[in-house]
Amino acid sequence: MIVKEEVLSKLRRYFDLNLYEVRIWTALLSRGVSTAGELSDIGHVPRSRAYDVLESLEKKGFVVMKLGKPIKYIAVEPAEVVERVKKNIQIHADQSVMKLKELNNTDILKDLDTLHKQGIEFIDPTDLSGAIRGKHNLYTHLELMVKGAEKSVTIATTPKGLVRKVEALKPLLQKLSKKGVSIRIAAQLTKETQNAVKDLKGVADIRDCGKLAARFCVVDGRNLMFMVMHDEEVHPTYDVGVWVTTPFFAGALENLFDVAWKDFEPSGKKFKE
Repeated sequence: MIVKEEVLSKLRRYFDLNLYEVRIWTALLSRGVSTAGELSDIGHVPRSRAYDVLESLEKKGFVVMKLGKPIKYIAVEPAEVVERVKKNIQIHADQSVMKLKELNNTDILKDLDTLHKQGIEFIDPTDLSGAIRGKHNLYTHLELMVKGAEKSVTIATTPKGLVRKVEALKPLLQKLSKKGVSIRIAAQLTKETQNAVKDLKGVADIRDCGKLAARFCVVDGRNLMFMVMHDEEVHPTYDVGVWVTTPFFAGALENLFDVAWKDFEPSGKKFKE
């Protein structure tokens, strides 16, 4: 094979191709113009599959079938392929979003909501908990928690965590602040957090917790998410958090936070703006 397996693997992920498709495509790129039989031999793809694979690549805009006999195929310029793939992805995404928007106006969503509400009635509050893996999933669930806040949002985080939360939650926190939700954030304030602190000025009360390292969020004194490792000691993929709905534990943690909050230095004193 002309191209290394590692490169083929990356191309599969980038262009959403299967193994045979990426082998045939790269084989054709190396030849410019070729027959299905030749590409089968070069790409180590069974001849019985070569025509199906080329037909698939043609529909996706990777190759063009040349008129005449024997049938030959021409490779589309890679830069043009990238643009075609981007366009197709955008079209597919827009169609998917449109379908989901249409779902809001149907009885299906109402039925799903009814099922969920009925199911929640039978759940013990202690069962509303779970382990969440991966930073992306953590922030997705954190956003869901914070979005439902009615009274308060209490966050303890690291300098890097503060920067990430501003990037991910700023619009949401601004909406909550306008609704009168109390937002408090404690983190070690450093030079890297200065812009994040300025971005949330007037939105959240941010204070410097010194060297105290903690990563948790309490919403309305009942919903709690806490991360079990320091974000500087774990790869984002392996970050783990625990989510629980428990007024007893969440309320107790928030009370402890209240005691420590009095000793934290306000951000305005930490950095003069």
